[in-house]
Amino acid sequence: MSEVIEPGLELMERQNRFVSENLRRIFVQIYRMVGSVADAQDLTQEAFIKALERQDQVKDEAKAAHWLSRIATNTAIDFLRRSGRVTFCEIDEAPVSHAESPEEILLRSEQRDYLEDGLRLLTARERAALMLRDVEGLPAEEVAERMNCSKATVRSHIANARIKFRRYVENRKR
Repeated sequence: MSEVIEPGLELMERQNRFVSENLRRIFVQIYRMVGSVADAQDLTQEAFIKALERQDQVKDEAKAAHWLSRIATNTAIDFLRRSGRVTFCEIDEAPVSHAESPEEILLRSEQRDYLEDGLRLLTARERAALMLRDVEGLPAEEVAERMNCSKATVRSHIANARIKFRRYVENRKR
C-alpha cells in the first residue's frame, strides 16, 4: 500500500523550498536598496508574504524568481516612499590591509562619503535602476521586470540618475 501525501503538505513543502532557495538573494537585493539590515529583514518577510499570498498568479515556475524579485523591488521602493527617507546601498569597503596608512583610510572614507552624497540626490526609483543596472550588471530587460516598468522607463531613470550624478561631480570639482 503506497503512502498518500496530503495536498496541503505538498504545497507547504513547495513553499518552504521556494523560500529557502530565494531568501538570501531577496534579502541582499532589498538590503542594497534600503541600506538597513533590520528594515531589509522586515521587507524580505513582507515580500515573501505577498508572493505566497499571490502564488496562484505564477503560471510558469521558471519565471517565479523574476516575479519574486519584482515584488521585492516594489516592496522596498514602497517602503522608501512611505518612510520619506532617502537611503541607499552601503558601498562596501575594501578590506583594511596592515600596510594601509591613516591617510589612505581617510581618503577611502572621504570617497565613500562623496559617493553616498551623490546617491542621495537620486530618487528611489533612479537609485534602484542605477544600482541594478550599473552595480549588479543586470540587463535593462531584467531591471524593467524587477521594477515593474518598461525598458524605456528604466533607460530614463538611469539617464536621469547619471545626469544628476555627473552634475554633482562637476559641482564638487569647483
